[in-house]
Amino acid sequence: MTEKKMQPLQAVKGMNDVLPPDSARWEWLEEKMRSVLQRYGYQNIRTPIVEPTALFVRGLGEVTDVVEKEMYAFEDRADKHGQAEHLALRPEMTAGVVRAMIEHNFLRDSGRRLYYYGPMFRREKPQKGRYRQFHQMGIEALGFHGPDVDAEVILLGRRLLGELGLKDGEHIRLELNCLGQPAERSAHREALIAHLEAHKELLDEDGQRRLYTNPLRVLDTKNPALQEMANAAPKLLDFLGEDSLAHFNGVRAILDAAGVSYTINPRLVRGLDYYNLTVFEWITDKLGSQGTVCGGGRYDGLIEQLGGKPTPAVGFGMGLERLLLLLDEVGVAPAAPVPQAYAIVPSATGLPQVMVALEALRAAGVAVVLHPGQSSMKSQFKKADASGAAWALIFGEDELARGEVAIKPLRDAAAAQYTRTLATAADWAGELLPNA
Repeated sequence: MTEKKMQPLQAVKGMNDVLPPDSARWEWLEEKMRSVLQRYGYQNIRTPIVEPTALFVRGLGEVTDVVEKEMYAFEDRADKHGQAEHLALRPEMTAGVVRAMIEHNFLRDSGRRLYYYGPMFRREKPQKGRYRQFHQMGIEALGFHGPDVDAEVILLGRRLLGELGLKDGEHIRLELNCLGQPAERSAHREALIAHLEAHKELLDEDGQRRLYTNPLRVLDTKNPALQEMANAAPKLLDFLGEDSLAHFNGVRAILDAAGVSYTINPRLVRGLDYYNLTVFEWITDKLGSQGTVCGGGRYDGLIEQLGGKPTPAVGFGMGLERLLLLLDEVGVAPAAPVPQAYAIVPSATGLPQVMVALEALRAAGVAVVLHPGQSSMKSQFKKADASGAAWALIFGEDELARGEVAIKPLRDAAAAQYTRTLATAADWAGELLPNA
């Protein structure tokens, strides 16, 4: 009787492995992001992947797509009293950041500029640029009033995208809107519902469902058949009061002074309930329907809504998978990391000496790859060349007997091979570094 062969397991659909050399692109992206964020005074925050389900229901809104359709929510095992927590994998991180601020009383002294990145989870149909586990970078400026902070957040996004190689007007463009305050949205909501009721026969299933629960989202429809009706709908900008208009005009004045081009899109509402006043998106035409590269806005009511003191806040989120797809599309690719040197060791007898010398080089900052196991010199040189290293370190028997290593340039055919003393490796390590 033969044993049944075990079938190999695969990753969950829409949750992907990131393997070398592709992982180097992620490291490059994260390093670029940290560099920009630190220049603007932002500090890193890390929150749990699992949060109470109620956090997202209260924070995002019960009738949002995220809560209704996409959230991975589950009931935990019951405790000894038979009580079970209702938990969820985080579908976004703003609510978690706000929960942490309230729980730790972190805004008691002053405002905070925070950034995060990590995995988020939404149960939706996997497709290019949209996954069930995806990674997001975002910023939250908490405790700051005024249009200047909104504008700075937008400028930070532009700088970040620009330093990654994306050009404003060529690869990306900015869209702006103002959602005003609750009373202004309420008056607009009544007018909008009346408009939608007059065209009820045109509404698709999503539109019918949102007509009375979240009519603003009907305007965000991608259904071509609804575009003319949506374009003719009452515009929220026409319902804004003096203060909201002054705030929006203050944001625009700073962006104008900074030379940022933008389009006012009255149908831009974002997908979550907590936004007020400024909302914005950096859009691309290079990825088909997956057009939003970065999106966010002001959410002054969320901290109070989740149990904290009334506190202003503004931020944005950026999907990293989609961002990497866009960088590929426009031909921006970081150079793959390569070692400075590759160690060729024909005989295992010399390994103790070799290891000591390699550790001295690494301590001095040289990236050295040791050829695994023993094989022919020809094979080892072939691997050395394929590694991209600039130098081959040849630890032959003759060299080791003299306490030396032969150093052969791999990228400059005119340069001559030379030797160095193993015992002084730390002294000549700098010769192997770029721009030495």
